[in-house]
Amino acid sequence: MATAVTKPPRAATARERRRTGATPRRLPYLLIAPAGLLMLGFIAYPVLSVFYYSLQHYNPTKPWRNGFAGFDNFTKIFTDDPHFWGTLTFSLKWVVVEVSLQLLLGLALALIVNQTFAGRALGRALVFSPWAVSGVLTSAIWVLLYNSQTGITRYLADLGIGEYGTSLLSDTATVFPAAIVADLWRGVPFFAILILADLQSVPKDLYEAAEVDGAGRLRQFFHITLPHIRDAIVLSTLLRAVWEFNNVDLLYTLTGGGPAGVTTTLPLYVAETSVDAHNFGYASALTTVAFVILLFCSIVYLRLSKFGGDSK
Repeated sequence: MATAVTKPPRAATARERRRTGATPRRLPYLLIAPAGLLMLGFIAYPVLSVFYYSLQHYNPTKPWRNGFAGFDNFTKIFTDDPHFWGTLTFSLKWVVVEVSLQLLLGLALALIVNQTFAGRALGRALVFSPWAVSGVLTSAIWVLLYNSQTGITRYLADLGIGEYGTSLLSDTATVFPAAIVADLWRGVPFFAILILADLQSVPKDLYEAAEVDGAGRLRQFFHITLPHIRDAIVLSTLLRAVWEFNNVDLLYTLTGGGPAGVTTTLPLYVAETSVDAHNFGYASALTTVAFVILLFCSIVYLRLSKFGGDSK
């Protein structure tokens, strides 16, 4: 009986080898392409729309004035807007005070809950819980606390501190500290969470070696702890500064920008210009200016802080 002759396998051509080798390399990009396209659509389109409308006169309630504006909106912002510089100044003041206090208090809380003590898990849960509360709900809580009839001022008046009917949110002398305290309650846990996560990665043997060498707690903090958590501090400070600059919900619910406009930030001014006045073209120009300011400050901050560099 004749035996079948088996042909040797055909060697793959160069094109086939390139094709089979390229498929595994492209597969990850193909898998993330749908999500990437969705993100591009939901992020790029609004950003480009803002840039486009910033060059337009666009007010749906006055369609006869709509049209190409060029740089007229930007010229008005810097030369003929009585509110822009005041709101920008208050925004910078708000960011500096809030982020500085949140960083210091968050760092202190992180150092405390990083220690070993009875009930540490419960303590961490209580420290971090305000961060899970939404901004609007946080505002509602503090509006009730600051209420002149049922809030803390009434109980202070019962103790002989202050007068009945005092409203902390209606007085230009007290509204800023009152708003600062309300936002601190929610913002401090953010720093505590990020810094605590980085604190737990610091090798314990470094502290043991420092104790053997006679280093005290203060020297250990500045020479061991602080260098290891520097990147976490830089990143959390940058993120929180951007979020505080764009803070609208808390101030809008607490004060509405008042009294007498003293707590109106630039984003709140943008919201009033677009939602209340329906001047979307000018509001887009204000948003573009705010975007450029944030982008410039972020780049300078990251360069000066040398984020990601070897500091350990």
